[in-house]
Amino acid sequence: NNYLFIVKCPPPLFSSEEFGPTFSQEPDDSIFALDSEEKKVMMSCEARGNPTPAYSWFINGTKLDVEADYRYSLMDGNLIITNASETADYGRYQCMAENSYGMILSRDALLQFACDGRTRGAVSVREGQGVVLMCSPPPHSPEIIYSWVFNEFPSFVAEDSRRFISQVTGNLYVSKVQPSDVGSYICLVKNTVTNAKVLSPPTPLTLRTDGVMGEYEPKIEVHFSPSVLAANGVTVRLECFALGNPVPTITWRKMNGNIPKKARLRKSQAVLEIPNVQLEDSGTYECKAENPRGGTAFKGHLQVYTLPQWSSRINDTQLDSGEQLQWECRATGRPRPSYRWLRNGQPITQQMVSGELIIHKVQQDDSGMYQCVAENKYGAIYSSAELKILASAPVFNPNPIRLIATLGKDVSLECKPKASPKPRVTWRRGDRRIQPNRRIMLLRNNTLRLVNASRSDEGNYVCRAENQFGSAEMTATLWVKEAMRVDLSPSRVEVTVGESVVLSCKASHDPSLDVSFQWLLNQQPLDFQQEGGHFEYIQTSSTVDLMIRSILLKHAGKYGCRAQTSADTVFAEAELLVRGPPGPPGVVIVEEITDTTATLSWSAGLDNHSPISTYHLQARSPFSLGWQTVRTDPDPVTGVMESAMAVELNPWVEYEFRVVASNAIGTGDPSVPSRGVRTKEAVPSVAPANVSGGNGRRHELVISWEPVSEEFQNGEGFGYIVAFRANGTRGWKEKMVTSADSTTYKYRDETFPPLTPFEVKVGVYNNKGDGPFSGVVTVYSAEGEPREAPSEVKTSSTSSSEIKITWRPPNPGPGRPAGYEVWVSESGKKKKTIGNETSMMLTGLGGNSVYLITVRGFNSIGQGPASIPSAAKTRKDPPVQPPANLMWIQEGNNVSLNWDPVKSQPNESDVIGYKVLLSQEGRVHHQVMRTINPSAILTLPEGGTYIIEVRAVSEGGEGAASSLVRVLTSSGKIGQYDLHSLTYIIFHFFRTTASLIL
Repeated sequence: NNYLFIVKCPPPLFSSEEFGPTFSQEPDDSIFALDSEEKKVMMSCEARGNPTPAYSWFINGTKLDVEADYRYSLMDGNLIITNASETADYGRYQCMAENSYGMILSRDALLQFACDGRTRGAVSVREGQGVVLMCSPPPHSPEIIYSWVFNEFPSFVAEDSRRFISQVTGNLYVSKVQPSDVGSYICLVKNTVTNAKVLSPPTPLTLRTDGVMGEYEPKIEVHFSPSVLAANGVTVRLECFALGNPVPTITWRKMNGNIPKKARLRKSQAVLEIPNVQLEDSGTYECKAENPRGGTAFKGHLQVYTLPQWSSRINDTQLDSGEQLQWECRATGRPRPSYRWLRNGQPITQQMVSGELIIHKVQQDDSGMYQCVAENKYGAIYSSAELKILASAPVFNPNPIRLIATLGKDVSLECKPKASPKPRVTWRRGDRRIQPNRRIMLLRNNTLRLVNASRSDEGNYVCRAENQFGSAEMTATLWVKEAMRVDLSPSRVEVTVGESVVLSCKASHDPSLDVSFQWLLNQQPLDFQQEGGHFEYIQTSSTVDLMIRSILLKHAGKYGCRAQTSADTVFAEAELLVRGPPGPPGVVIVEEITDTTATLSWSAGLDNHSPISTYHLQARSPFSLGWQTVRTDPDPVTGVMESAMAVELNPWVEYEFRVVASNAIGTGDPSVPSRGVRTKEAVPSVAPANVSGGNGRRHELVISWEPVSEEFQNGEGFGYIVAFRANGTRGWKEKMVTSADSTTYKYRDETFPPLTPFEVKVGVYNNKGDGPFSGVVTVYSAEGEPREAPSEVKTSSTSSSEIKITWRPPNPGPGRPAGYEVWVSESGKKKKTIGNETSMMLTGLGGNSVYLITVRGFNSIGQGPASIPSAAKTRKDPPVQPPANLMWIQEGNNVSLNWDPVKSQPNESDVIGYKVLLSQEGRVHHQVMRTINPSAILTLPEGGTYIIEVRAVSEGGEGAASSLVRVLTSSGKIGQYDLHSLTYIIFHFFRTTASLIL
């Protein structure tokens, strides 16, 4: 798209890239160990600035002479101290950074020195006495924790109600010494930031031999300060621990108030911890130590303070010479902070409470780096800014400039020189100075404004600016062009959803100027990439068309065409109305609910420029498949109505409702669903379906039905009424089934015989009353399990692993079998038949074995009696030895086979013949040939590759298979898996041939 954008960047804060120093790193408090191998300390300092800052250092307010003392040196801004000593170098250090724009001071940092060369003697106490083992750590940073090693690392002292390690002093306190406490103790100090660890010399603890210490009252050995100062927001830990025998118990309270709910008791109540302490947590706290011998207490006051924090800082400022500087910095804190100001590191005023600095009529000498310091007795904070006083001759950029104005419209010629102080400005045209009149105005910002521009205004205009440092001129060339006209058509159009439309925008303008176009919808630029292909932009030299395809409802609105040249900008607008299905109706409210109806109300939604003709009410319940349109009263619901009644609902069902509007264009989106409501209870109206029965045990009447869905139970307390009577009797017996999920009822009576017919019906009820009964059906009582055993059970062995059984079923009558079960006693096998089968083949049995076999009938009620056991013996196992020395000769498609006879062992069945199996390679189907001799002749039915094998056949079944033979009839070649057999056959062939010749 041909858009023209003019972007004006703001000028830089200063006329060059140079600026005063600002700290990027300031020195921190440090602790130096004198016993370290390299006695060298580094204090860090780094600042940004242009020109690059120079550095100097102060100790306790006195400037260090780095050149005179060889122990001091600078590495960039960092101060290096070699051969550091506590007497010469202990103190507070400040870094100063300066360049040509000024100087600033860092916060001060404390340098301390640590050493621990002390030796420790043994501590000897009586059993039962309290003891304190001193840690005596060197000076250190606050980020440390204490622990004690017992005898050897890593065995640490475990804290409990008898032993306590103070995280303030590091000392180990034992309220009552026991023999198990005897040993060597080492205090371990760990820095939590660097993980560095320091160990004290060992302190031996021994027991005296002059007796055991008796009981005594508590003595508080560890307690917090009488006056505790804490910064707002930190975690305060108050320690309290006592020696005593028996071991004392520690309790806490806050005087004149309650201990904060956020507070926690740690280390057997020896530490009161208050996280995120606030001003309201200030007050007097008491810890009390008690045992049966007495008690003692300690009180201390907690005072919460806040360090200064900036709420308003000062910022870099540039002023013209003679202007007024007014800076104000604000900080919060408790106590309230006081303020002081520094210029280039030196105080410039007395201490000020307000934090305001005013300099009237600033001069060049006032330039520099300024710092506002806010401080109370707990700390100080610094805010730095540079003041730059500008002094320069006027400069125009860009110069010259060219402007194009529209005939008959106003035009402004700007004059914005860069200069300090502000210059005097005059305008001229040619050699004549311009004097303001009704058409020509000189504005306060030095802009020259021409009213109702005409052709005669074309030409060059010169702006002159001058101050005490010099002068400069800027030339502005003005052309005046005819005004542009824009025609957007059609100005108003109505379309239907899915249709397309073209809006044409034509611009009439000065031919010497280029024109660009922009399309807008409701004052917002159209994004052609994100509109899914609905919009297309077509432009010629002075005309642009906007095509809108497959219009949607959201495309309705006011379309603007903005045409722009370098002279002027013209905007035209057209309105597009889109007719479509109605919008969703307003919130649906359920006004009234009964057992089968719900009265609904709603508010009309947008008709989208086509009147709403009808409303449809839809309902959803846990039993429906999504939303379903419901019948209404009135029917139909016309478009002017905003309430209707949904009818024919089911009682005691929770429904949600929504409304859908339709017009001539189509059906719109549904409303937001209503809140869920439940219809009122009613007497059940649906009877159980598919009432039937039968089966069961002897003397039982089993009645079954399909349960009624929860959708049709119509209320709580739903159940069934089962009614039945024997055929030919008058009175009904009724039984209540209280479970809504029940599907059967069993009635037992020893007096009626099997298969007695009954008339049966099943009804329903709930808390509102009884509902309808189902239709009457005939159900027979149970016939019972089989009563007679099968007879004439016969068995016959068919192989070494199979026995066939046959039997005669029981006489017809009640208790008819649904099948039979055959049981083999020796093996424990059971096998069932289904239906009226009266024979079975038992497989998987052992060879040459005797089995006792019984048969019994069964049905769904149970099993009948077993038949008389029948004995059966399986035959001997078939021979294990396969046919050996298989020989063959092929003549065309005929193959002659010979093999050695198979001889059975005494425990094997006698051989009664052989089975030859022929199959084509790659197929499952076998051709079988039987013979009683150890030879056979086979005729191959078709060309291909064939597999041949031989098995012995006995009364016990088939024996093992011989080796396989492969015969290739397509090429006349012969192959065999057994190379030995092939060699044997060739040898046999030559021997037979030789005999014939002789």
